[in-house]
Amino acid sequence: MPIYRLSAFADEAAADFAGQIAALKRHGIDLMEIRGVNGKNLSKLTDDEAREARAMLDDAGVGLSALGSPYGKYPIEADFAVHREEFRRGLALAHMLGTEKIRMFSFFIPAGDDPAAWRGKVRDQLGEMLDLAAAEGVLLCHENEKGIYGDTDDRCAELLDMFPQLGCVFDPANFIQCGVDVLPAFRRLAERVTYMHIKDALASSGAVVPAGCGDACFPALMGALNDLGRPMVLTLEPHLTVFKGLEELQDEALRHQYAYPDAPAAFDAAVAALRGLLAAHTPE
Repeated sequence: MPIYRLSAFADEAAADFAGQIAALKRHGIDLMEIRGVNGKNLSKLTDDEAREARAMLDDAGVGLSALGSPYGKYPIEADFAVHREEFRRGLALAHMLGTEKIRMFSFFIPAGDDPAAWRGKVRDQLGEMLDLAAAEGVLLCHENEKGIYGDTDDRCAELLDMFPQLGCVFDPANFIQCGVDVLPAFRRLAERVTYMHIKDALASSGAVVPAGCGDACFPALMGALNDLGRPMVLTLEPHLTVFKGLEELQDEALRHQYAYPDAPAAFDAAVAALRGLLAAHTPE
């Protein structure tokens, strides 16, 4: 029977780190994919700030499922030497913050270019990052972000075949935004999926909605996930619309487009949607 553990990008619930931890505790979630700390991207944290964040997590009994890093979210034609040094810093931060996983990407491809023209450079730069990570005992997990080399299931599979040591973060909403059918993509990549981002989207507009409310076919996706029969971290990355004036409006059309009055409400809705899916589609 599969065993799911929940994690979350809690910076979508609150900018301040204490508020992020409080949001997780409110929902009984004991893992975080850390990304923003007190309004600062984790990659910019000083040693002291990283140690303070780690102490707060430890005191609250919250672990890290991964660094939700920006590494590899970088134009492929830019100076890799700069990115390499930033990535080295990220490896040090992973140790300080207490995780052996880093979520990362395979470089933005110039708009209009054939991604195949950049395959060699992607291979070389990603390979160098993987070598650096392996030396530090860190697992890099590639996410299928729109606009990067690995934004389709074809190119994700290519990268995973190219690098057996590369982990895979499966993000259903990002695939929808790239015109990829989610279920066939999951079945193709399933054996290599390290963990999943829980995020749904509408194919018609690309708008992100609560899990189960879009075109990711979450009930069937949960069935395919159950069929793997192995433990899996499910990380909430809500990306839901926050509209500050919502509570003052009476526009039902807007309300049914899954907009929320504030970040905590959006985060609460994302958690509720995921727990509903788990209750309905996880075998006892």
